[in-house]
Amino acid sequence: MPRERKKMKFSVLKSRFVVSCFHGMFFIFCSLLFALCVVSSSYAAHPLITDDTGTQGKGKFQLEVNGEYANDNGDSKTQIAATLSAGIRENIDLVASVPYLFTRIDEGAETLKEDGFSDITLELKWRFYEKDGLSFAIKPGIILPTGEEDKGLGDGKAAYSLHFLTTKELDPVTLHLDLGYIKNRKELRDIWHYSLAGEYKVTKPLRIVANVGGETNPDRNSHVHPLFLLGGVIYSVSENFDIDFGVKTGLNKAEADYTLLAGITLRF
Repeated sequence: MPRERKKMKFSVLKSRFVVSCFHGMFFIFCSLLFALCVVSSSYAAHPLITDDTGTQGKGKFQLEVNGEYANDNGDSKTQIAATLSAGIRENIDLVASVPYLFTRIDEGAETLKEDGFSDITLELKWRFYEKDGLSFAIKPGIILPTGEEDKGLGDGKAAYSLHFLTTKELDPVTLHLDLGYIKNRKELRDIWHYSLAGEYKVTKPLRIVANVGGETNPDRNSHVHPLFLLGGVIYSVSENFDIDFGVKTGLNKAEADYTLLAGITLRF
């Protein structure tokens, strides 16, 4: 092959490589930008499942971006979600959440994979009592059927929820109790949720968290209801920026074998 043709071929391959790298970096950048801009039921202190009574304050916002990977006997579900909380009064928040799901189900001869947006959740949190480190809040919400039911990404019908929240501060320990009810469609059971969480402040920026709880299995044909145990850490990089990590394990066969959780929280 003449030297000129070799140089030309190398130049073309080099150009394609550069273009491919650019496309890859552009895709990653757009994915990160998307994750930071989009806004499941929401949880005030990820990786905890239990919500607390905290609100943002009038005119303030909080954005949580988190990821979860759940493995259950070889099947897996990955969720990327963001939750935006907006303080409309000192003790009232509006909360909007949108999760994006990736599911993988192994059926032996074939593996079924799906991905897409799941059901959007809109909620209002009202802290109606606060005194001597003890506070109570209620959080009504609606779950919109925006995920495709046929792909296993949503429930196919709107659901309604109401949570009663309690927080007790016992420095350096803080406890949270979450009792909730979700009104489901007729094909699914209504869900009762119950969970207890604790935070221990090791240092000013570092908290160790633990969580235990369960809820009704929405499958009417199952008499085993999911129970979980979770442990994790929350580290405050600054006053308005947290990072967190957690591991959740199922206490029975109705809950996923294990779930890995990680997220960031921005307040502004």
